[in-house]
Amino acid sequence: MSHIVQIQTEIRDPSAIHTACQRLQLPPPVQGEFQLFNSTAAGWAIQLRNWRYPVVCNVKTAQLSFDNFEGRWGDHAELDLFLQGYAVEKAKLEAHKLGHTVREQPLEDGSIKLTVQVGGAA
Repeated sequence: MSHIVQIQTEIRDPSAIHTACQRLQLPPPVQGEFQLFNSTAAGWAIQLRNWRYPVVCNVKTAQLSFDNFEGRWGDHAELDLFLQGYAVEKAKLEAHKLGHTVREQPLEDGSIKLTVQVGGAA
């Protein structure tokens, strides 16, 4: 039986943050307190391509802090790619924890189809 699922992502898992960064060939995330333009933020910092300041993920609150100056200091599409990568990696981690296998298929529109085989090989 097939099911279509939409996922609303909350960034709460440091392991999935790490694997999403690897997936997108970004520098590894760093935990700490980070300077944005006129504020600071604490959590896991992600340095997106061509962004002046990092995106900081607070995994306790699922809040993202960033300053891209309405796209002048970083293309929002890069953040969207990270969020998509995080969602895929988190779904795969959770499926594997339950003993399921996952097959990933990129689609022409930029979305990603995950097929989860319950209890065995896909």
